[in-house]
Amino acid sequence: MSLGSNIASARNLKGLTQEKLAEKVGVSFQAVSTWERDENLPDTAHLQKIAEALDTSLDALFGKEKRDWTLKEMCDDPERMYTYVKTRAQSENLEQTLKALPFMREKHKRQTRKSMLNSNLPYIVHPLTLCCHALAMGLTDDDVLPALLLHDVLEDTDTKPEELPVNERVREAVCLVSYNTYKGNKEEIKPNYYNKIAKNDLASLVKCIDRCNNLSCMADGFTREKMVRYVIEAEKFVMPLLKVVKAVPAWNNAAWLLQYQMRALTETFKRLL
Repeated sequence: MSLGSNIASARNLKGLTQEKLAEKVGVSFQAVSTWERDENLPDTAHLQKIAEALDTSLDALFGKEKRDWTLKEMCDDPERMYTYVKTRAQSENLEQTLKALPFMREKHKRQTRKSMLNSNLPYIVHPLTLCCHALAMGLTDDDVLPALLLHDVLEDTDTKPEELPVNERVREAVCLVSYNTYKGNKEEIKPNYYNKIAKNDLASLVKCIDRCNNLSCMADGFTREKMVRYVIEAEKFVMPLLKVVKAVPAWNNAAWLLQYQMRALTETFKRLL
């Protein structure tokens, strides 16, 4: 494929219009159009900006990379996961989890998850994946699972803490991991946010499992710049929370697995980014 074809392909994959790419690079959309039709070549000074705007490499743009693969969905079927979690909760008599499941689905029902391939991916795939992750690690605690299911409800909907169908321990953990329950700019309050989470074992566990999933899926919806910030934040703030998780004997195995997963993901991304 030509350079122009590769630019067009990468732009479409990112869901960008020619106008948007032109804005990011600092040229006219007509310039982008002529590049993609192979009528003109980009100036050398623009090549790196094009690669950054498209979250790709110069080698990929020039066709020097061999990519014999197709992109596939990174998430499982939400209805299948919902049924699995519900069935496990019923078999374990997890009353809070059974209340949190429909509550979570109702609150997030019109929301979608960022994805390159599926702009209509239901948001509930995220909390359900966290819940399945916990179950796969042997965590069947009726405080852990509802906390994972509801961890984004306060931050992403108009729900108030007192409306959550859970006990005070779960409610407190959900509040602690929700940025909108703190006052101030997100970046400014970040140290205080993580300090408070570190004083609560359940909130620490929720944050670690949440970060594992987001690290795993960030290539499907994050910009390169956000990926870099996310890896730095994971190492600086999230991974230290594993000490809090390890302090709970029943969570020792989960803590080891979470440590392995986060370290493997952050180290992989550091090498690729």
